[in-house]
Amino acid sequence: MDGVETYWIWLIVGLTLAMLEMVVPGVYLIWLAMAALGIAVLAFISAPPLALQIVAWVSLSLIFAFSAKRWLRDRPIVSSDPLLNNRAGRLVGETALVTQAIADGEGRVKVGDSEWIARGADAEAGTRVRITGSRGAELLVEPVALLADDRTTED
Repeated sequence: MDGVETYWIWLIVGLTLAMLEMVVPGVYLIWLAMAALGIAVLAFISAPPLALQIVAWVSLSLIFAFSAKRWLRDRPIVSSDPLLNNRAGRLVGETALVTQAIADGEGRVKVGDSEWIARGADAEAGTRVRITGSRGAELLVEPVALLADDRTTED
């Protein structure tokens, strides 16, 4: 190139891809960035022709991407808090107050400072219910009194 060494171009491309990795969702640009930085080192050391550098970059990108895919498949990243972004899932086991009577299996309950659509056994407004699960943005509930009755019949 005229006055610009190719290793500078690969270095800029690699750093740009690494910065874009922080902005773009997913984990795929980092492998292209690592390959570009590797080619920058190769171009600095031996200065192969540009066509060979591009072929090496594509090959190295594929090697990095498929190696990472296999590595992550064999060693999945396990979250320390799997319900981190599952607000409804975090509510399972909590008690709620029925604000709109649950009739024909549907009503509204108040949990904390928010109201949710609830599905479950019919219950009057003001009844306490226990959250047993969720389906999308709806909470699955059952009256707390039924739980207390079940315990007394088992004894």
